[in-house]
Amino acid sequence: MHEKLFIHATNVHQGGGRTLLDALLKLSFRQDTTVLLDERMPIPEAMPSGTRLIRTKASLLGRLHAERLLATQAKSGDTVLCFGNLPPLFTVAGRVIVFVQNRYLIDQVSLGQFSFKSRLRLSLERTWFRMRAASVDEYVVQTPSMKQALAHHLANIKTKPGLEIRILPFVSGGSRHSRAHTIAVHETQKRHDFVYVGSGEPHKNHRNLINAWILLAQANCYPSLALTVDAAAFPDLCKWIDEQIRIHRLHIENKGALHQSGVTDLYSCSAALIYPSTLESFGLPLIEARNAGLAVLAGELDYVRDILDPEESFDPQSAVSIARAVKRFRRMEEPALSIVDARIFVDSLAPGPESNSTSAPFR
Repeated sequence: MHEKLFIHATNVHQGGGRTLLDALLKLSFRQDTTVLLDERMPIPEAMPSGTRLIRTKASLLGRLHAERLLATQAKSGDTVLCFGNLPPLFTVAGRVIVFVQNRYLIDQVSLGQFSFKSRLRLSLERTWFRMRAASVDEYVVQTPSMKQALAHHLANIKTKPGLEIRILPFVSGGSRHSRAHTIAVHETQKRHDFVYVGSGEPHKNHRNLINAWILLAQANCYPSLALTVDAAAFPDLCKWIDEQIRIHRLHIENKGALHQSGVTDLYSCSAALIYPSTLESFGLPLIEARNAGLAVLAGELDYVRDILDPEESFDPQSAVSIARAVKRFRRMEEPALSIVDARIFVDSLAPGPESNSTSAPFR
């Protein structure tokens, strides 16, 4: 009897997870493979026939039904790949591998910037992740910093003896990227000076990025920037961005949510990727942009250095730091701070000639 493969991805339908899952669904799997998919996840045209596909409704009852189905169909000797960060909710007889991408589930970071609904969902998923950790035979992550974060999280949680955490980064078709960029992008004119491929979640850090563009405008610097924020999913953020564009006359264009082909086209007409995200398990656009020949400006964070060496780095929490990185990349001189000696400092505090004082009290 053949061992079966189950790919359990009932909560994946957008962002980097969707891109990676799409790459998997285009593969020819062994016989007896079952894929459980969220009904919102598009099925790629190149998906081979022969794979058993089960679609689940995007609801609590739909998720529970899929979890029960997995528990009843997976047998001893089968492999269960949980692609949506969470272990099976019910006991599964097969070997369980969990692919972890969501750092909010394992890092103790505040959820305060999320909506109530998102905070509730993430809080429940954190509990789910912790309570079902003992059912996992192996975790798979994509970077060394993600492995370190997951190991730290699991240190005080009951897990199976000999649990392994493996680093297996992948993208569709492999990667041709290098750690450093070698093309003289400053000599190439593109439609967009910079592009930021990212959704509108708080950790994507759009507000600091836009504030940096405001600082640049105040210095009479107006680089063009393309964004990919879905106005339907993040209306408040998009409204605020539009207001800043109007008030400060910023050269920013929001393309909205794009399919992968649209993202690829956007890279082709952009000179550099700017990536201020504060929290990532992988940072897929970093790889995509490098493969497309773009220079990269990104936060000085572990997940970035796991993948590449950016042409410029910055503190993503500081709009000033982001703006300075853009200036350096564009080879704009920034005047050095004039530092004086102690006597000049003291003398500058003395009353001026227009003062009624008859003496300089600081001499």
